[in-house]
Amino acid sequence: MKAWNRRLPLALLGLTGVVGAMTACADTRTAELSAAGGHVVRTEYGAVRGKADGPVRVFQGIPYAAPPVGGLRWKDPRPPEPWKDVRDATRPGPACPQNSGEIPGGSKDEDCLNLNVTTPSGVPAKPRPVIVWVHGGGYYMGSGASYGAKRMAAQGDAVVVSVNYRLGVFGFFGHPGLEGSGTYGLKDQQAALSWVQRNIAGFGGDPRNVTLAGQSAGGISGCAQLTSPGAKGLFHKVVMQSGSCSVGWLRNFDYRGQEPEKIFQPLATVRERGRRTAAELGCTGGDAAVIACMRGLPVDELLPVLERDMHPAYGNEVLPTRPADALRTGRFHQLPVLSGHTRDESTQSTAVYDEAGADQRKPMTERTFDTVMAETFGADEAAVRAEYPRSAYDSAALRWSAIVTDRKWASSQYRMAGKLARRVPVYQYWFADPEPPALSPEPPKMPMGAQHASELWYLFDLGGMPPELDSEQRRLAERMIGYWTSFAASGDPGKAGGPRWPRFRTAGHRVPYVQALAPGDGGIRPVDVATEHHLRFWARLAR
Repeated sequence: MKAWNRRLPLALLGLTGVVGAMTACADTRTAELSAAGGHVVRTEYGAVRGKADGPVRVFQGIPYAAPPVGGLRWKDPRPPEPWKDVRDATRPGPACPQNSGEIPGGSKDEDCLNLNVTTPSGVPAKPRPVIVWVHGGGYYMGSGASYGAKRMAAQGDAVVVSVNYRLGVFGFFGHPGLEGSGTYGLKDQQAALSWVQRNIAGFGGDPRNVTLAGQSAGGISGCAQLTSPGAKGLFHKVVMQSGSCSVGWLRNFDYRGQEPEKIFQPLATVRERGRRTAAELGCTGGDAAVIACMRGLPVDELLPVLERDMHPAYGNEVLPTRPADALRTGRFHQLPVLSGHTRDESTQSTAVYDEAGADQRKPMTERTFDTVMAETFGADEAAVRAEYPRSAYDSAALRWSAIVTDRKWASSQYRMAGKLARRVPVYQYWFADPEPPALSPEPPKMPMGAQHASELWYLFDLGGMPPELDSEQRRLAERMIGYWTSFAASGDPGKAGGPRWPRFRTAGHRVPYVQALAPGDGGIRPVDVATEHHLRFWARLAR
């Protein structure tokens, strides 16, 4: 869920501050026990015991792959060792290695390839739709256990699975001679989806009706998997929240001195960056020697460079083609898509843009705005200033936030929807609650609006805490859960009832339909996102 800015403080990193049929191994008795709402379910590797939580059962920390340690570091995920006794699944498993951020104190545990299952209690009339949630966090932080899916599972009568995957240098490191360079985190996600195919029936889920969903890095992962040959048949619909195949940024967008870049990088680039990382850590010599040296380093020595290698690579077995090009040419799995973004994505980074000390940052000032406008846009500066006049914004920070939101987030999400809608059903949303629950206990330093990740409160309890919603916001949350789970069940969010949700269509439609999601009367309505976010201007500027 993070705005691709490794300098953002703890308080603004999304969750931070809140912190076949049955598997061949499952015997009939266990299947009956599971279907009847029991707390013990047998997976292919052994039985797990979960716990009741009101209307749902929760199973946490279930291994889906072996610990990627020692010789398995930077290798494809392998099956875990089976266990004989019933495994306790009442507590979350370890988060993957990361620095302090979303996970207080961070994590140093590489034995982290585990997942969590939340399933309604009682006997289902038929197998339930399955939603596999991939967390955000810029590919260098986060945990599946941060997302409490009780409301989604109970209201939507769905099975929700949240997964961990390798992050940063552990998940996306590359080096010449290293097979799988830059793809380990994506392969972990495929391993988790494969586990779901083989085991989810024991939890009441339908392996033939799986929706892959995620936000920010999780949404970008969904787009990547939509173009990956190895993911074929592992899911049947996809939800991409604030994340597309073409997310990228210009100079200075999220912090001063930020270099322009795209999230997906060519394999050669990822390997060259990894070579530099290895040399900095003292691993030199031939390729085999460097890789062996890197595998021998303790986690403590890799955490300082965690964010140096966090870009998925393309031009390989996992992503043969740059994902944005795959969408453009139709080389992707032809599946229904639900996609969208928040109205004020970039207030999150702009609120801490100017540094006033080691532990204190403040919103962008007029002086900084003038400086970065010239550095970022050069000859186009005057055109951008005219499109976003100072008189239209209460501060330089809000003006810059609008520019970055439109160019970085709204534009890429909208273009992706257009490419997909030529071939598959697409339902597009625009989350626009002007005062959603805060993502931090600290008072905001500027109006945040519908900032990056703010829609997550409406779908999940975050960090073990339910959201503080007023009556209209609770109604919106119920509508959104209804939309999301109806899409998971049928491929059509509108079947949940309430305001209808037409498809996003480009052919023959001057303004493709986008559903605004906001509380209050008239909050759920059609919206012209292209006008709201100046997308025609950015399309002209890109020519």
